[in-house]
Amino acid sequence: MNEKIRILVKLRKGNQTVSGARWLQCWPCSTRALSVSFSGLTHEAHARDVEQVYLRCSQGALEWLYPTGALIVNLRPNILSPAAQRLAVCIKPSGESRGANIYLEKAGRLQLLLREEEQPAGQVHCFGIEEGSLFIEATPRQDISRKITAFQYELVNHRPGADPSTAPCQPCSDSEVLLAVCSSDFVARGSIVGVQDEAEQHESVISVSLSRLIRQKSRVFVPAGGRAPHWRGQMRTPLECGVKPGDGDFLFTGAVRFGEAWLGCAPRFKDFLRLYGEALDRGTNPCHIDTA
Repeated sequence: MNEKIRILVKLRKGNQTVSGARWLQCWPCSTRALSVSFSGLTHEAHARDVEQVYLRCSQGALEWLYPTGALIVNLRPNILSPAAQRLAVCIKPSGESRGANIYLEKAGRLQLLLREEEQPAGQVHCFGIEEGSLFIEATPRQDISRKITAFQYELVNHRPGADPSTAPCQPCSDSEVLLAVCSSDFVARGSIVGVQDEAEQHESVISVSLSRLIRQKSRVFVPAGGRAPHWRGQMRTPLECGVKPGDGDFLFTGAVRFGEAWLGCAPRFKDFLRLYGEALDRGTNPCHIDTA
């Protein structure tokens, strides 16, 4: 164990707390999240040191109290396979995150990912796992007592739209729609109830009413009550996409990041039925979906 930093690994396993070191792992990672918390106060005498931390879980959180020096955070899947190279890492800084800049590091080269002042906005940022590790460098200051650098992370499939905050706003092609129906975290039929722009977050929040919930990764949409099956919920999209409320029946697809639904492809439902029927006739549909 490295005595310069004490790391506490908190597994979602009752109230058990396990002390760990540089290599941190959940058993099994697919069902438990990892939370890592440590302090820079014991690191003060080594303010220029660079420590390495290896996180093996598919999701979790890291908290660095009173940051000094630097950390290299290696986020890797628990089981190595060729498919692991197609993963992406998504991080979401805490609204209270302060005290360090976050870079991507590969082969000794640094690429700025998040400045200290950008982190409180809490925007999600994603990058391919092959692009490198996170290099978190404390910003020089005399008083570190009120600084905490913190973020959540997830390992996700690296596909178009994996980073919801930078997904393109143009309509999806027919092939992209068909692929989205097969691979998205949620697929639903419904209408837009309202749109609220959040300028500070650079996001729009879309309230939706769903007449059919085909699939969802987690409970981002909940039953709305009534005799007929009905669900309600919210989705997010970059503010620059300029989503407006309006009439229409849509097929909503997208990704779930840190418990929030992000809109992906959203064709009008009648257009989806047409292109899906054509793909069935040609035998080119990538998966089967019940459209009844």
